[in-house]
Amino acid sequence: MLLLIVAPPVLLIGGLARRQNWIYWWANWGARTWLRLGGVDVKVSGRESLDPNQPYVFVSNHRSYLDAAPLFAYTGRRMGMVAKKELLKAPILGYAMGFVNVVAIDRSNRERAVETLRVATERLRSGVSFGVCPEGTRARPGQMLPFKKGAFHMAVQAGVPIVPIALKNSDTLMGKGTGEAWPGTIEMVILPPVETSWVSNDAELDELVRQVEQMIMNELGIKHVSRRHGD
Repeated sequence: MLLLIVAPPVLLIGGLARRQNWIYWWANWGARTWLRLGGVDVKVSGRESLDPNQPYVFVSNHRSYLDAAPLFAYTGRRMGMVAKKELLKAPILGYAMGFVNVVAIDRSNRERAVETLRVATERLRSGVSFGVCPEGTRARPGQMLPFKKGAFHMAVQAGVPIVPIALKNSDTLMGKGTGEAWPGTIEMVILPPVETSWVSNDAELDELVRQVEQMIMNELGIKHVSRRHGD
């Protein structure tokens, strides 16, 4: 209902007036309202460790369709996101994504995926932070999948820190394999930023990925990443 009633006039007026900031405000409001209408509260901790003048790449674990809204709306800054290409097919939502720096990545096509990350990196350099769920798909409740490297390449190429985020309890409210959402509280723990300036080769990039994975796993109480289906 939010998309059907609120989004069309916002996109029309904002597009004609070329007011992207205005559209972004409404998108932020929509993400928060969508959670509230579903009875979902978001408890945030760790924002005090962020520099308000510094863009970041925020990376989080991903267990639920509910994860994107807290990542988009509760970091306290203007946020773009890297999303799956399938979202482009969603009515209204797919069209609106381009207005708020949400870029869709086609992981089945390497050239298109590289181009998408290049575009996101340029926007990151311009001062827009980005949120990414580097597992690439939702993990089963209580699990975490190995991180893909795209978000880390972005951060290194743009010269910005990575901020690990641990999302807790979203899997109990709406886990993988269910279309039902339940009221409750999502806890979003923003961990200290990780510098990327020291990364200069593939081995160091792998070490950066492992470091961020481990920080999130420690916060979630997970001892090891899970194997992907088919591995």
